[in-house]
Parts: sequence; C-alpha cells; structure tokens
Amino acid sequence: MADRYFDQLGSHFARKIYSSPKGAIRLAVLTRDLQEWLPEIDAAGQPLRVLDVGAGLGHISEWLLQRGHSLTVCDPSAEMLDAASSRLNDLPRAAGQTLEYLQLPLQQLPERGQHHDLVICHAVLEWLADPAAALHCLRQLVHDGGAVSLAFYNRDALIYKNLIKGQFRKLQRNQLAGEGKRSLTPQQPLDPRQVRQWISDAGFTGLHETGVRVFHDYMPEPFKSEADTAQVVEQELLYSRHPAYRHLGRYLHCWLRPASSDPAATAR
Repeated sequence: MADRYFDQLGSHFARKIYSSPKGAIRLAVLTRDLQEWLPEIDAAGQPLRVLDVGAGLGHISEWLLQRGHSLTVCDPSAEMLDAASSRLNDLPRAAGQTLEYLQLPLQQLPERGQHHDLVICHAVLEWLADPAAALHCLRQLVHDGGAVSLAFYNRDALIYKNLIKGQFRKLQRNQLAGEGKRSLTPQQPLDPRQVRQWISDAGFTGLHETGVRVFHDYMPEPFKSEADTAQVVEQELLYSRHPAYRHLGRYLHCWLRPASSDPAATAR
C-alpha cells in the first residue's frame, strides 16, 4: 500500500464533500471544537503558530487566518495547494501575521526542525500506508505545550453503514477500503481503538473526542435530500458529543496534547 495524494482530484473532492451538507457539517463541528479547545493552549487569546497538514482546499486554514493566527499550509498535492492559496491569499492579515505554503508529505515535515503551537491533521491518516508512524511525526512537529487537532475516518461507522444497508457479504470479505483512483472512501479506514493506542504510543494524551456526522450519513431517502441543511447542522452539533452517538461519527475529531506537557501550560 502506498500513500494516496489528491492530484487531479481537487474539483471532484470539492464537489463531493464541500459542496454538500457533508462539508457544512464537517466544517461546523470542527470549528466549534477548535473554538472551545484553543484556549487550553493559549488562554490569553494570542496568535498561534499553526501548521495545517494535508490542508486540502484550505477551509480550516481560512477559519484560523481570520482569527489572527499565523499559518503554514501544507499538502503533498500541487492541485490542492493551489486551490488553498486561491482561497487564502486575498484574506486580510494583521501586522506580523504570516502565511506560507509547503508542498510536502507529512513524513518529511520533521526534517525542517520546526515546532508549532497547533498542528491540524484532518482526514490524512486514513490515506497513509503507515498511520501509526505518522502520529510519531506529528509529535515531532508540536511544542510540548501545544496541541494537535486530529480527525480520522472511523472504521466503526463504515461497518455500521454497511450493516444497516444489509451488505453482509462485503463485511464478511472485509471489503471496506475504497477502490479506484476516484474513490473518496479511504484506502485504510481506521479502528478507533487502534488509533487511541497509536496516540498513546506516539507520546500524546487524548483530552477530547467528538463525532463528525453522527447521523446524517445514515439518513434514508427521501429524508436526507429533503432535510434543511441548517437544521441538520444544528442537530449534528447537538449530538456530536452525546455518549450514545459520538462513536457513530463518520470521522472522529480528537484533541491531543503531548503527554509530557503540563495541562495548564500554554504553547507560548
């Protein structure tokens, strides 16, 4: 298995994800979480030095830039990086606020020897051949007092979706990986229990966890297509942390702190 990048898939990715309620839900949940969790690493509200790994089309980078943080936007795909720069370059920036781009895979970033207050890594691990090693890379990129915002594709949710569709033979054959170059189902959906072990092994403590799309993807037609997007987003936000539904999220969003850090410390 090789790492999967998104060259020549940018517009397809945008249309399938961010031009749909799926993208609206994802962005709403991730930014809500970040808004609440960021004060843990900078209670004074000062600008952070942020690395967005696998930044894709730049939606999270845009949200962070608009709040005054300095961004290093990284993606191995030239097409995705061009799309992100088109979104970000014209945004107003405060004095001293920086924005730079890197066309590099995650595994090469520690070689630069730079540490960040916050590292964003959303929907990346499931496209890599060795996601456990990638978490060790993330640990090398963040200050001891910083944090990592990690979102990964939840294998449990994919299994449940196949169960309620009656696709039992697919499950018996363990056919859960995406197939073909245009598939947006990841090549390696991740078992949350295994990911939690990798998180610990890499030197992190997971402090918070939220489900992203805990019911939308399971809605039958015609209810899904007829549902009001704003109301769906409202209910997804409401139930994303409910203990009965959080684990059903198509993605799980985790807030990781270096295990060696004082929880009361900041990254400054």
